[in-house]
Amino acid sequence: MTTTEKRAARSNRAAPLAERALAARLHLRPVPGLPEICLHLAHPGSRLGRMGGPPPYFAYPWAGGIALARYLLANPGLVAGRAVADIGAGSGLVSIAALQAGAAGATAHDCDTRALATVRLNARANGVTITTCLGDALSGPLPDAPVILIGDLFYDDALACGTLAFARACAGAGRLVLIGDPGRAPLPLAALRLLAEHEVPDMGDSPGKTRSAGVYTLRD
Repeated sequence: MTTTEKRAARSNRAAPLAERALAARLHLRPVPGLPEICLHLAHPGSRLGRMGGPPPYFAYPWAGGIALARYLLANPGLVAGRAVADIGAGSGLVSIAALQAGAAGATAHDCDTRALATVRLNARANGVTITTCLGDALSGPLPDAPVILIGDLFYDDALACGTLAFARACAGAGRLVLIGDPGRAPLPLAALRLLAEHEVPDMGDSPGKTRSAGVYTLRD
C-alpha cells in the first residue's frame, strides 16, 4: 500500500457516513503541480452526476486555486499566525495550503454540502483541521478572518460582479484579499494588482498541459 493509499484509508475510517459515500466515488491523489497536498479527486468511474445537485466543482483541482496555494506556500508570512477565510472553497485546497504555511486557522465557505464534506475528508487526509461554513459568503456578514482567499470565483459574469463587491468590502474593512484565477473573461483585471504568476494545470486539461494563472490583490 502506497503512502497516499494509507492516508486515504485513515481518512475514510474517521469520516461520517456522508463523507464515506463521497470518498467511495473519489480517489485520493497528489494535486497536479502541487504534490505536497493530496485531494480526493474525481476519476472516470466516479459517476458524480448520479448524486444530483450542482456540478461537482469540489472534485477537481482548479488552476486559480493551485496558483493561490502555491503562492501561500512560497510566502508563508502572509498567513502565518493569522486566520483565513476560504471563499467558494470547493475541495479545500487553498485552506490546506494556508494551514501548511502556518495559518492559525481556516474556515471554508461553500454553498454545496458535498463540497464541505469533501473539505473535511481532504483536511483529515492532509493532517489539518478546517472549520466549514455552509452558505453564500458573498451575501452575508463579512468573515472575521483577517485574510480572505478567493480561488476561481470569476468564471461567470454575475458571480464575478458579486465577488468583486465582496472583495472590495473586505479590503475596505482592513482584510488582506488574495485572488487566484487563470485569467477567465469575467476577471476584472482593471480592479486588480498582479502579485505572481504560476504555470499550473486546470480542470479538464489533458495530462501534462499547463496554463498561466495569476495571484492578485485589489488595487489601492
